[in-house]
Amino acid sequence: MTALTDFLACPRCDKTPLDSATDALHCKACKVDFPILEGMPWMFAEPEAALGEWRGRLHYSLQELSQEIAGLDNELENDELRALTRRRLERYKKSVTTHKRSLQKLLQPIEIQSLQGTVESYLALRTRMPTDQGLNTYYPNIHRDWSWGEEENQASLKQIQAVLHDHADLGKVLVLGAGAGRLAYDIHTQLVCESTVAMDFNPLLMFVARTVTRGSSLSLYEFPIAPLSLEDDAILRKLSAPEVADENFHLLFGDALRAPFPDETFDTVVTPWLIDVISEDLPVLAARINRLLKENGRWVNFGSLAFASPKRAGRYSPEECKAIIAENGFSDPYVSQATIPYMSSPASRHGRRERVFSFSSYKERNAKKPPRHAALPDWIVTGKEPVPLTSSFRQQAMTTQIYSFIMSLIDGKRSIKDMAIVLEKQKLMTKEEAEPAIRSFMIRMYDDSKRQSGF
Repeated sequence: MTALTDFLACPRCDKTPLDSATDALHCKACKVDFPILEGMPWMFAEPEAALGEWRGRLHYSLQELSQEIAGLDNELENDELRALTRRRLERYKKSVTTHKRSLQKLLQPIEIQSLQGTVESYLALRTRMPTDQGLNTYYPNIHRDWSWGEEENQASLKQIQAVLHDHADLGKVLVLGAGAGRLAYDIHTQLVCESTVAMDFNPLLMFVARTVTRGSSLSLYEFPIAPLSLEDDAILRKLSAPEVADENFHLLFGDALRAPFPDETFDTVVTPWLIDVISEDLPVLAARINRLLKENGRWVNFGSLAFASPKRAGRYSPEECKAIIAENGFSDPYVSQATIPYMSSPASRHGRRERVFSFSSYKERNAKKPPRHAALPDWIVTGKEPVPLTSSFRQQAMTTQIYSFIMSLIDGKRSIKDMAIVLEKQKLMTKEEAEPAIRSFMIRMYDDSKRQSGF
């Protein structure tokens, strides 16, 4: 058996080994403790700040659910509701209420963990969690992974197998961005692996993965996007794994951009649905993966190529991806492309088929070690340097001032036409320009006030 601590290094300074205790791992060099939650190390560069941020997200998610329940109560006060509609809303409210309690129980280790913070850490800001990722961002994937998704799960594993040699020995495997853990679990239990480490930064996904892969089951509600019938808008699913994972299957929390492992630790690194959604440019990410692999180690990728970089140059084609991989110390990748089902719940009318891009490539030489990932510039991190007055900031500042001024004009008496006259008097824009601009702004404000939180 390979202990998980044998793989780990400090994500702040790369020192290894870490000292082990019952409830934490300790880096002597940084004098930082990395807590262990439900047997899983919390390996963020600044563990206190990351834990605090996820606590905040948990609190926000629960607040959203409370607001949704209150909204359902208001709707149910309508005496003119059809009988079927009332039945559906009552059932849905009961499901959401139970869902809230289930989340509170499942995420209790995050909420009750107590750490004493000292000064604000620069590293915490440099390794912040993506703002578009919340507890429920990949919630539907949980049900696909551990309830109804056997066809999709097997199709995913088949794509991994398609780029491997027959009976390939994967050795020590790292799965970066493992999500709810099903692909990592299938690789470990159905392929030849010495050990598997599955890492993700989302605590909800990791707690689910740990529960089911250790042989327990969970009951959680699925909320399909487009329910097939009246009874399908909230379905209580039993989540479980086909069999218990052995002691060489490991789970931990961490950031793929500050992976807590020494160089040349793994024989295989798998990146499922990661390279096109992560914030780092692919050439830099490829160099990081290179450094994690042993000599002749293998990088295996699986997923779509839907790069969303703000710069067009960063939205790479398959041909560019192959070239980037080769430029960063890897062999010419062996590629397989196939169309597979994706998130096609049997209770939903919504689902799609995805053209996935899988490859396997061997490490031929070391890539130049990239600098530590820095999510934010120094003027934010240290707070000591002047905030640059960029053209984008200047435009945002003006927009914010105008929006703030418009909001100050809302007094329950002025109409949109009245507000347009005020903006003209302030020489912000003409009345003819101001009226449609204010109307568009009010539409957005109105829509935001009516928008319900989703799952």
